[in-house]
This record gives sequence, structure tokens and C-alpha cells, in this order.
Amino acid sequence: MKQVFGMKSLVAVGIGASAAMWLSSKPNRVKAETVLREWKRKVKPTVFEKAEQLPIEKGAHPHPLDVEDNNMVSEGAMYSVQFYNEKIQ
Repeated sequence: MKQVFGMKSLVAVGIGASAAMWLSSKPNRVKAETVLREWKRKVKPTVFEKAEQLPIEKGAHPHPLDVEDNNMVSEGAMYSVQFYNEKIQ
């Protein structure tokens, strides 16, 4: 049986060969590497970039007149105290 190369396989070989020729020079490899790093950073940001984006407004210092926030803090503190007391007793 005779195999016939399809158009898709010829295009794939052509793209691969041209990419290999383009990446054979060092400046082009550096350009490609920086582009890939930027794409990766956009898709999956680092921990430090995520930390800078957090919207922390109050951050563990509730305002004395903010009743709802103070209730939430006091309930959280009571929960941990109750949990500790149940484990000890």
C-alpha cells in the first residue's frame, strides 16, 4: 500500500521546520522565552502577585463603632474558646 501525505501533515512539518530555523538564533530564543513567561504569568500568577491584589481594607483592626464586624470577631473568638474547652474537658 502506498501512503500519501496529507495537506495537514505537510503544513505541520513546514511549521515545525520554520520554527526550528527561527529558534536557532539566540535573540529569537530569548524573545520566545520572554513571551512564554509572560503568557504563563497571565494564566497562573505567582503567590506574590496574588498577595498584592488582595482587597484588604480592615485587616484585623475592627472599628469600635462597627457593631456587625465586632460581633463577628467576638463570635469567632468564642468559637475557638468553646472548641478548646470541649477538647480539654
